[in-house]
Amino acid sequence: MPMEPNDLLAVLEDRGHRLTGPRRRVAAAIATKAESFTAEEVCGELPGVGRATVYRTIRLLVDSEVICKLALPGGEPRYTPARATYHHHHAVCLRCGAVEEFRDSTVERVVKAAGSDLTGQIVAHRIEFYVLCRSCMAGDAVEGKQ
Repeated sequence: MPMEPNDLLAVLEDRGHRLTGPRRRVAAAIATKAESFTAEEVCGELPGVGRATVYRTIRLLVDSEVICKLALPGGEPRYTPARATYHHHHAVCLRCGAVEEFRDSTVERVVKAAGSDLTGQIVAHRIEFYVLCRSCMAGDAVEGKQ
């Protein structure tokens, strides 16, 4: 489900950031995203907006926790709307870039158990599973690549 541009702008404004014309255009472009995207994809959609503005605005939205940054092995980061209001993790398809959010009590128990083995206190964590999604696997099956 796409986000509302005004919601993204309100988050930025609430954090004391200026709502310039280019920043508004970046927020509007990001708000149309129902699935994951890269910063370069947003840059390509906004030829009149500077690359630095796109990257800075994305960073501000990640810091505001309204979008999530997903680091892919060997690839550029992808971003996804933070649809969940609770702590969650991601499964990212390595082939098509599809992202699925999930929350699992087993994962949370593993994190808590790991915390008891550490000498410090866990203040944050990130868990991402890299997968081949059902669509990509179905495509392989149709093409006989199983």
